[in-house]
Amino acid sequence: MNCHGTPLPIKKEQNSEWIALVGNPNVGKSVVFQALTSIYVDVSNFPGTTLDISHGKWNQDLIIDTPGIYGVSSFTDEERVACEVILQADRIINVINAVNLDRDLFLTQHLIDTGKPVIVALNMMDEAKNKGVQVDAKRLSKQLGVPVVEIIATQNKGMDTLKNTIKQAQVGHPTPLLTNFLKEVEHVQGSQAEKVLLLEGCPLISERLKSQAHEKIEPIYSARRHHVNEILAQVITSSGSSSKLGTVIGQALIRPFVGIPFLLVVLLLMYQIIGVFVAEDVIELTEDIFMGEIYEPFIVSLFTDTFHLNEEGILGTILIGEFGLFTMTITYVFGLLLPLVFSFYLFLALFEDSGYLPRLATLVDRFMQKIGLNGRAIIPMILGLGCVTMATITTRLLGNDREKRIAIFLLGLAIPCSAQLAVIFALLAGVGKSYALLYFAALVLVLVVVGQILDSVLKGEATSLLIDIPPMRIPRPVNVLKKTTIKTVHFIREALPLFALGALVISVLQLTSMLDKISLFLKPLTVSWLGLPQEASTAFIMGIVRRDFGAAGLYDLSMSSAQTVVALLTITLFVPCIASVLIIFKERVTREAFIMWGGTFVISFTVGGLLHMLLNVFGGFSPFVQVLFSLLSMIFVGFIIKQGILLFYNKRSFVDDEFKQAS
Repeated sequence: MNCHGTPLPIKKEQNSEWIALVGNPNVGKSVVFQALTSIYVDVSNFPGTTLDISHGKWNQDLIIDTPGIYGVSSFTDEERVACEVILQADRIINVINAVNLDRDLFLTQHLIDTGKPVIVALNMMDEAKNKGVQVDAKRLSKQLGVPVVEIIATQNKGMDTLKNTIKQAQVGHPTPLLTNFLKEVEHVQGSQAEKVLLLEGCPLISERLKSQAHEKIEPIYSARRHHVNEILAQVITSSGSSSKLGTVIGQALIRPFVGIPFLLVVLLLMYQIIGVFVAEDVIELTEDIFMGEIYEPFIVSLFTDTFHLNEEGILGTILIGEFGLFTMTITYVFGLLLPLVFSFYLFLALFEDSGYLPRLATLVDRFMQKIGLNGRAIIPMILGLGCVTMATITTRLLGNDREKRIAIFLLGLAIPCSAQLAVIFALLAGVGKSYALLYFAALVLVLVVVGQILDSVLKGEATSLLIDIPPMRIPRPVNVLKKTTIKTVHFIREALPLFALGALVISVLQLTSMLDKISLFLKPLTVSWLGLPQEASTAFIMGIVRRDFGAAGLYDLSMSSAQTVVALLTITLFVPCIASVLIIFKERVTREAFIMWGGTFVISFTVGGLLHMLLNVFGGFSPFVQVLFSLLSMIFVGFIIKQGILLFYNKRSFVDDEFKQAS
């Protein structure tokens, strides 16, 4: 390990090398990482940030995946993490896109300039060919001074050659003028990589080496760009354009006329597959038959007959009771959540590998601007449908602190995570399409109204959208399944202990009669205000431990369709789970985090109670008319509330400004 570097959260084993996987965004780096490490990967939090780095074994060495970057520097958290990994790595695998060599080779040359042994994985050769771009890999290798391996990662072509060439990584040819600049820092005690970053004005390296940073970034970058352009002129022998189907589709999907109907079709398809097929047919097999008729009777019999455990005693209640560690916890995680979460992550992997996610960001940019964000914020929102905790961390990619505030609050308030969404789909499958539509429409309404209020109240404005749009491609089933499996395994690892903790807490509350006392205390809210069964209060208590735990608590309650929608909407807007709350407190100052946390509690019960009253008022009509009138009324009330808050805020701001001027 470099003695100057921040210690990575990974133990370096003897006779083992660290190999950094580096590349621009959207170059297929994650596919290469999965091909090298299989599914046996770990995720560690990088010191001093909320960013995680993935790492996995390759033979006796360790492959470390880094965030997508455009250059080696320390100006953002992503760049800082990548920079630290690069500084401490023994070798570097640089993945580049053959279609965008003019962009990607700048980072390649930057890596070569650090003096580290580098090997270049020239990816997406098939797409380059389709676009009429021909790259001379041998000449590129000669110009750079490092091995260049042609690969098509999504088809696993060239990966064996890459694996066999990793140990042949070489120190390449530096940018010609860089040698002259390095003479200015010969006296500095540090590696060539650190000296290059010192010349480029990196403040962290300057502080670390206790040497003044040089302001040579412009001439070095200019020389590097000129050198890269000279290489490009020699290695790209011919180029052309091709109007392939993927290009046409990719361009069409960012236009509202095609993109919006396509998005609606995708969402409908997700609902039919996850919410209907998986939630009804698959869950009936996994939860009702496998778990309910086979597993639970076996495990209860094992503890009572073999271990002679009293099912109604303290230990029996905790282990095999209604909320038992070996009954409800295992049944919900593996029988209910696992099939639903796997199917959701399958869709997410398809979106990622096909290149649809960046197009979705471009498509929704205008809408996101209405709530104080830009289209890039749709990425944390989509990730939030997988895990709100991880999505909260990814808000760091947003342009300014104002956008991060809005995104974090909306994530904690109105975005259900995959596990919670899985249970929601399962419950909505039994209420009919009208009530299911009401749930989603009300959720979007809350998100829009709250977002517009925050946009008006918080000073500043949304930044412009700048995002790379990769070419559309057909996802490779092996890569999609591998990515889905990795995320699902990580979910089980995370969910199982938290579910067990929640079950333990609920069982203890049940044994000490505290559960009944808390339910009685919450009765005015759950029964009188929301119109739900008293047992629903238990679900809200469990929801504090974990969101999907709370939603799952509603699964066995006997409720009408109207009650189900009210309960689901309220518990979706309810306070985030403990893990998300901890991340919110880590990302924001304590006072602001408390306001966000308390705000979700107030909004959830206010909206839930309002929906309950409206459904009762229009209860005499057919379900469709009842839902339509209730939704229109909510839109009207939401508009009135928003205007009232903004009027109060503007009046207060006017008084404050007048007071300041008078002072």
